[in-house]
Amino acid sequence: MSDFNPNFLQELVTFPMPFVKYKGVLLCDLPEPYLVWFHKEGFPPGKLGALLATMYEIKLNGLEYLLKPLKEKK
Repeated sequence: MSDFNPNFLQELVTFPMPFVKYKGVLLCDLPEPYLVWFHKEGFPPGKLGALLATMYEIKLNGLEYLLKPLKEKK
């Protein structure tokens, strides 16, 4: 059984980037090249890194549409 938390995806549309160039931008709205850079250089540790890695995979696989209903709900 997976220990996936469904609220994790909700956080992608509500969690703002906490630092640097994109401070305040929701993770779901980060540009793909920025996520690719993190993928190459290494995601930060902890929850932020897990969220960024998830967003990278979503964008890489063209699955942004999955977040649309969550974004509209917020």
